[in-house]
Amino acid sequence: MDKNFIQRTISGIIYVLVIAICTTPLGEYLLGSILPQVKQQYLFYGLITLFLVVGLYECIRIMKFDNSIYKWLVFPVAAIIYYRFTKRFFYHGFFFDFNFSEMMALALIPIAVVTLFKYSRELYFENGKLIFTVVYVTLPFAFSLGLPKFSTMDPSKTFTLEIFMLFVLIWSSDTFAYLIGKFFGKHKMAPRISPKKTWEGFAGGVVLTLILGFFVEQYFPDLRGNWMIVGLLVSIFGPLGDLVESQLKRSFAVKDSGNIIPGHGGVLDRLDSFIICVPVVYLYFILEKLV
Repeated sequence: MDKNFIQRTISGIIYVLVIAICTTPLGEYLLGSILPQVKQQYLFYGLITLFLVVGLYECIRIMKFDNSIYKWLVFPVAAIIYYRFTKRFFYHGFFFDFNFSEMMALALIPIAVVTLFKYSRELYFENGKLIFTVVYVTLPFAFSLGLPKFSTMDPSKTFTLEIFMLFVLIWSSDTFAYLIGKFFGKHKMAPRISPKKTWEGFAGGVVLTLILGFFVEQYFPDLRGNWMIVGLLVSIFGPLGDLVESQLKRSFAVKDSGNIIPGHGGVLDRLDSFIICVPVVYLYFILEKLV
C-alpha cells in the first residue's frame, strides 16, 4: 500500500477528530472529568486561534514578504481585529443585525478575491500583501467565532453545532465533487488554476450536498438558519475557496501553503473552502434574521 496514502489517512483521521472535539460538546464531555474548568467555547476558540496564527504565517510565506515593516505589521494588525471579535464571542455580542461596520468587513473579502484574480500585480507590493493577508485570513476566522451559539449564563444552552455541520458539508461537497468528477468529469472548470476540477464534479457536489443539508435540517432543527440553503451555499462557494487559494499559490509559484498536516499540506490548503464559506454563511444568517 502507498506509504503516502497511509500517512494521509492517519493525519486526516486525526484532523477530523480534532475538529469534532473542538466544535461539538464532545470535547467538554471528554475533558470534563480531568479539566472541568475547560468549556467547549474555550476549545473552539483555541482551535480557531491556532488556525488563524498558522494561516497568517503560511500566507506570509506564500506571498514572500520582504523583510520590511509590512511583514512585521501582519500579526499586530490581525491581533487587533481578532481581539474585537474575541470580545464579542465571550460576551455574546454576535446579534446578526444589519450592522454597517460588519457589512464593510464582509465586503472586504470579495474585494480581496477580485484583486487576486483581476489585479494580482497589486499584491506584489508590500502594502498590498499586508492588506490581503489580514483580510483573507483574519476576517473569515474572526467571523467564524459568531456562528455557534452558547451561554455562560444558562448551562442548559450548550454549545451548538453550526461550525461542525459547516465542516461536514464542506467535506461532503469536496468528496462528492471529487468522486463525481473522477468518474464522470469531462468539462474542466478552471484548467489553468485547478486542472482536476470539472463542471460535472461541481454539479454532483451541489446535488449531494443539498441532500445532506436536507438531513441536517431534519435531524438538527435547533441549528440557526435553513441547512438546505447552507448546503447550497457551501457547494457553490466551497469550490471557489479552493480556486482562490490555488490562484494565490499559483501567483507566487508555491506548491503547498505548509506541511503542518502530513500528506495534506498546510492550514490554508485544508481550510481554503472554509475561509470563503464562513463569511457567506455569516451573511446568510444576517439576511435570514431580517426576513
